[in-house]
Amino acid sequence: MSDRAHKIAELPEGRLLAEFSLWSADLVRMADDVARVDEFVDIYHADVADGHFSPALLLFPDLIAQIRPLTAKPIHVHLMLADNVVMDQIDQFAEAGADIISIHAENLNIEAGLDRIAQHGLAAGIVLQLQTPVRSVAPHLDHIAMLTLLGTKIGIKGVGLDPEAESRLTLARELIRSKAAGDRILLAADGGIREHTVPGLRKAGADTIVMGSLAFADPNLADRMAWVHALAGPV
Repeated sequence: MSDRAHKIAELPEGRLLAEFSLWSADLVRMADDVARVDEFVDIYHADVADGHFSPALLLFPDLIAQIRPLTAKPIHVHLMLADNVVMDQIDQFAEAGADIISIHAENLNIEAGLDRIAQHGLAAGIVLQLQTPVRSVAPHLDHIAMLTLLGTKIGIKGVGLDPEAESRLTLARELIRSKAAGDRILLAADGGIREHTVPGLRKAGADTIVMGSLAFADPNLADRMAWVHALAGPV
């Protein structure tokens, strides 16, 4: 296992983890925001979108290369990209300093993408949109360290959690549990992360949540993170 992939294996267990979404940081003063929140972060989450696969247009390799020296925390790059650029962007973000790179189950050649991520010595992940059956990821579980389920439509901020988000997490947790013993797979909830939704997502099986304004806009981040860490998980 490479040093960068090893960071994922060393994340705390037994409590809810927090991915801080760089999309919700101050994009003009991002270095200052990273310094402000770094002690509370488990993973930095970097959304990458091309305006085609996802309606958003954000973040880019040079930015991650600038963030990399500012933190020792893992950086998770979530690629929301058309098939023709996925491989090139895996290479660029690996060089920029990502620790884990996730691609979409809706991309055409998942196996090739996961192989390319592994070739760089990084942890690999898969992301599922709302319309994609959770069970479709089963053949790939032996090749990933993280499974992320979107709880809202892709690339749109500030919308409510889909009614099926919790049940989809529960099914994903069952799939992970049924997998033969092996490396740890983190189950992440991304989208619709609000104070009133987080407890249910945790009970449904989430190991980590992608926090945007709930983290960066909180005036008392220490108290917020103590609350996150204390939430009870699935029985």
